[in-house]
Amino acid sequence: MWGIIATWRMALEGVSESASALAGGSAATASVVDAVVAVEDFPLYKSVGYGGLPTENGEVELDAAWMDGDTLAFGAVGNLVDIANPVKVAQALGRQRYNSLLVGQGAREWALSQGFAEKKMLTERAMQHYRKRCRETLDKGLSPYDGHDTVGVIALDQRGSMSVATSTSGLFMKKRGRVGDSPIIGSGFYCDSQIGAATATGVGEDLMKGCTSYEIVRRMEQGMTPQQAADSVVYELEDKLMSRFGRAGDLSVVCMNRKGEFGAATNIKTFSFVVATASQPLTVFRAERVKEKTHYQPVDDAWMQAYADRIRAPIEE
Repeated sequence: MWGIIATWRMALEGVSESASALAGGSAATASVVDAVVAVEDFPLYKSVGYGGLPTENGEVELDAAWMDGDTLAFGAVGNLVDIANPVKVAQALGRQRYNSLLVGQGAREWALSQGFAEKKMLTERAMQHYRKRCRETLDKGLSPYDGHDTVGVIALDQRGSMSVATSTSGLFMKKRGRVGDSPIIGSGFYCDSQIGAATATGVGEDLMKGCTSYEIVRRMEQGMTPQQAADSVVYELEDKLMSRFGRAGDLSVVCMNRKGEFGAATNIKTFSFVVATASQPLTVFRAERVKEKTHYQPVDDAWMQAYADRIRAPIEE
């Protein structure tokens, strides 16, 4: 058995390549990184890597993480500036005994010392989004925060090993130095090859309040199916936030157990995910909440075309 699952349609191309690699015997640890790199390198995806949306200061600060489910080793970076493919830096940190999570200038200095490529990550298209949002915030009183779609990828290889990786530019117009859930072990990601793995996307400040990814894996260990674990964690967290805090942001997750069974849950209407396994052909699903359960169905050609048109649409400044 092998399998791979990822958050959002933007992961499709990378997942497609990694699915073929997994079917051919490639390792999960490399496959998740390769799938994330494909997203990081595509400039029209405005919430990850090159072309990611900037902070309120007009800078792109990137977060990423990687975890090996066999050893529980992990590496993560936060607020990484102008280094290509932060997920590769995270993977390299995961090979270190100490200093697994580095942020800001320290993360950048370490990446450069290890030979990682320097790259200007802010694109003109991202700056167009930035200028437009600055005006909207000033003129219309709109919230500056938008765009928090983390790419998270889980893989199971034919040896039974599992791995997970994440990458994001975080909240659009975030404060300099802000770190969300994506590079935080247990919140944005968690993986144990003896049980399964989970990864999250949405408002990091809320996802961290539930240690979301770890809790999903814990419930799978207790006997829940991936779908049961995903649904119960997301909706219990949302209920808790509403009762204790008065509001809940976007909460979406995907997960997979060591058998290759998968699950997804969301509290929004626009969540999509990509999955392929030895028994499940590569598919993009659109997920939607129905009461306390998540229902999903394959997207059609019209949905895919609308998606392509949307990400390529000119920005009206």
